[in-house]
Amino acid sequence: MPSVLPDGEPMPEDGALPRHALDGSGQRPLGFYLHVPYCATRCGYCDFNTYTANELRGSGGALASRENYAETVAEEIRLARKVLGDDPRPVETVFVGGGTPTLLPAADLGRMLAAIRDEFGLADGAEVTTEANPESVDPRYLEELRAAGFNRVSFGMQSARQHVLKILDRTHTPGRPEACVAEARAAGFEHVNLDLIYGTPGESDDDWRASLDAVIGAGPDHVSAYALIVEEGTQLARRIRRGEVPMTDDDVHADRYLIAEEALSAAGFSWYEVSNWATDEAGRCRHNELYWRGADWWGAGPGAHSHVGGVRWWNVKHPGAYAQALAEGRSPGAGRELLSEEDRRVERILLELRLEEGCPLSLLKPAGSRAAARALQDGLLRPDAYERGWAALTLRGRLLADAVVRDLVD
Repeated sequence: MPSVLPDGEPMPEDGALPRHALDGSGQRPLGFYLHVPYCATRCGYCDFNTYTANELRGSGGALASRENYAETVAEEIRLARKVLGDDPRPVETVFVGGGTPTLLPAADLGRMLAAIRDEFGLADGAEVTTEANPESVDPRYLEELRAAGFNRVSFGMQSARQHVLKILDRTHTPGRPEACVAEARAAGFEHVNLDLIYGTPGESDDDWRASLDAVIGAGPDHVSAYALIVEEGTQLARRIRRGEVPMTDDDVHADRYLIAEEALSAAGFSWYEVSNWATDEAGRCRHNELYWRGADWWGAGPGAHSHVGGVRWWNVKHPGAYAQALAEGRSPGAGRELLSEEDRRVERILLELRLEEGCPLSLLKPAGSRAAARALQDGLLRPDAYERGWAALTLRGRLLADAVVRDLVD
């Protein structure tokens, strides 16, 4: 089942934010994340806030249906306009995630985007992305998305090997994601991402190299590669616990990461965040950069998280409860937290250290500064960046990023 929401203070029924949340907002970009919680089937490794038709049947009724969903999200976008008042910022990035957004008609995704355009306006050159499963789109669907204003698409490929896809409960066939890249290019998409997962039980180094070769041959301008995390409560966790499939260890993950770095670098990709590579700066995911740099975004949809000016909040998880709140004129927010200056300092280190340029050493307290000096001596931080006053990871540091972060936030 999907993971639980964090604790926090109650969200005001009208969604109002503290006055200070918009202080200095003109200096921060604004983005929107739109969550589509529907999936045709549940992948064995997934603990996202998503639901199949069977999981929704009898729990929320018509309010939780796909048919009403675009208008429900548009209602939250209109609420966002009321809450943010006369904030003049146009939206710079939109990211539609899930779930499988492309289970909805392309026209519905277009309606949600149109609501943002109508209420806030889109900045010139705004990045507008949707995630898509390879089996849920065809050339006509992609053409309709492009006509609706989407200019970036991210396909969940995960692997090029059938036996690996089977362990992950992915339903597309090998070769289909690569075909999707060609179809997206033909539809006019300039920016295309392929997502990969490494470390799946039963995957070999050769399997992983074959997946990387397939990705590179497909010609996207962005690749995301994530180590498989086995979340408690998932079908995959239960299979591992029963001994049906083996658990992959951290050394294997490290080896696979090095293989990815070597292959992608040789093909002209450069890393800009620990798990993300792009062919050039234009190919980077600007929406994710909002998260990593602590900018402002509104997350619309069940379970979606938002952040504006040091205030973070999250919506109720179930689609029926989410729709019910909006139908009654209430914010769907389940709770919120007001981040202290210390919270924000720690989060900057956690997130910015994962970026190529790193984080300023000035963010560190004395214990963190001493840890940074040790990390430099251990080859985990780049000497050139350190001399300029920045903590930036080396390749070895990227393999141990979580440990480095833990030391630096002290």
